[in-house]
Amino acid sequence: MARNITFEDPAGEEKPVELKTFTVPKSLPDYQQRVGKIPEPDPFYMDLGMLYQLARLERIRRDHADEQVPLHLALRGHMGTGKDHDLEQFAALLRLPYYRIPLTGEVRDITLIGSVKLHGDGKGGTESRWEDGDITRALRGTALINLSELNAAGAETLFALHGLLDRYQALDLPNGETVRLPKDARLFGTMNPTDLRDYAGTQTLNKAFADRWLIWEKDFPNSDQLTGMINRRYPTLAEPFVEVIARLAVEVNQSFTASDSRTRVETPMSLRTVLDRVPAGLRMFADEDDPLRRTWEEFVLPHVDAYDRDHYETVWSAVARTGPPGPPYTEE
Repeated sequence: MARNITFEDPAGEEKPVELKTFTVPKSLPDYQQRVGKIPEPDPFYMDLGMLYQLARLERIRRDHADEQVPLHLALRGHMGTGKDHDLEQFAALLRLPYYRIPLTGEVRDITLIGSVKLHGDGKGGTESRWEDGDITRALRGTALINLSELNAAGAETLFALHGLLDRYQALDLPNGETVRLPKDARLFGTMNPTDLRDYAGTQTLNKAFADRWLIWEKDFPNSDQLTGMINRRYPTLAEPFVEVIARLAVEVNQSFTASDSRTRVETPMSLRTVLDRVPAGLRMFADEDDPLRRTWEEFVLPHVDAYDRDHYETVWSAVARTGPPGPPYTEE
């Protein structure tokens, strides 16, 4: 049953956006499998503004559906900025089955769209049957479809999707069937920036393909945002540790995004490092003389390219020098 969800502007500047959740029709042949793909809301997720912006775009889609304007959104940002998590949580709140489909260089158009395959007929022979690909299967009903790693897909894959992404809004299958984009399905994408970074397999998007997307940038969180995210997930983590972790991440990521290649590092401190690895390390090394330093050595530096470690250590010396005195967690 549909219910209303209110999305608040984290900055407190714009009006709230109220949206009705989606309902998956029970008449769909894959109803049980589809509702099983509705994500659970992450109780520790903190909206930094992206969820609110997604809600505003959804409001436009609903209020002006008669205009039939394709508004497919792609989020572009560096690894570990939370692009896919934003889309997953948007699906969770609106009760949309979530299909994340990676477009790696190994994925072919028949993998995404489908193909005719041979099956046993039960009489010792075979018969040919059409079998949906990943995207076609997702398009059969209510869905939020996340085409992740958009700029890692091969040319044949991109061209196969052109019709789905423009005003035609449909896939023409090789078996003669036309699968249209349902009114209760949404297409999104994510991608890494195309620059000198080591994002193996990525490339500059074909301009015709890129023109079919609305592209928004997703930046690394700032210090206040990181502090809020850590406190929300780990309320018993001592404040001195929270402050130093946030400052370390901000300083490293500023170096990562720097334009000067002489001072730029090639490995960022992702949200996975800040919100998952470092807090786990602090629990593991809580009894050490310097829990944060030991965590830095065992849970952070192993993810850093060898030629970046000197710069990481320079950031450590400038921000922390030594970690705060323990214990890291107040309940321990």
